[in-house]
Amino acid sequence: MLRGLTTTNFFADDLDAATTWYTRFFGIEPYFTVPGGYVEYRIGDYHHEFGIVHSDHAPHDTRTGPAGAITYWAVDDLHATLDRLTELGATPHDHPTVRGEGYATASVVDPFGNVLGIMTNAHYHATLDRLTTTRTT
Repeated sequence: MLRGLTTTNFFADDLDAATTWYTRFFGIEPYFTVPGGYVEYRIGDYHHEFGIVHSDHAPHDTRTGPAGAITYWAVDDLHATLDRLTELGATPHDHPTVRGEGYATASVVDPFGNVLGIMTNAHYHATLDRLTTTRTT
């Protein structure tokens, strides 16, 4: 079951230039950085995660294949969701990868050629817990 938007990742050959550009656009500094590999901002009303990944780490060739964003949807069980998607005819795009404590991603190509990202994401659940607590008090 897709629970909600978690992370949108863009890819860039020049991560420093992309970070500078998006920092100017968003008007904020990234809150999380892996030098030479990844930067992430929390933006919008729900603090959605907007990541920029160095193209060397893309699960596909960004110069000749699909490029642009992979949007990741929060799921409770990455492997069970991946199994269900492949049972329904999706093909693997990026195998399950742990991205840090509480964060793992995978993606598939649906039968129509679209990339669908799924992710276990501790930030998503922390935000949901805060919203649930706020609504019940």
